[in-house]
Amino acid sequence: MEFFKKEINVINGAAELFDLPPDLVAGLPHIELVGDSHFYMEHHRGILSYSGEEIDINGEKCLLRIFGENLELTNMTGDQLRIRGKISRLEWVK
Repeated sequence: MEFFKKEINVINGAAELFDLPPDLVAGLPHIELVGDSHFYMEHHRGILSYSGEEIDINGEKCLLRIFGENLELTNMTGDQLRIRGKISRLEWVK
């Protein structure tokens, strides 16, 4: 337990030093949803399943499931992805 506290303190210190959000420094997923039609994620670990109605994204320590209609992966790089379509629901699965 003590190890994790030290790790969190190091992450928070680095974030403060470089004026960055702690989640970015820790490599945690960063998610943005614009309305119900655009989804953006940084720090993903790949697409696990893909269809026009459901997309499963590996978030390393979690699974993010997107539900909707006409879902389309419009851009994907090593750690970023963008999805558009009629998004009806997001599900965070541990």
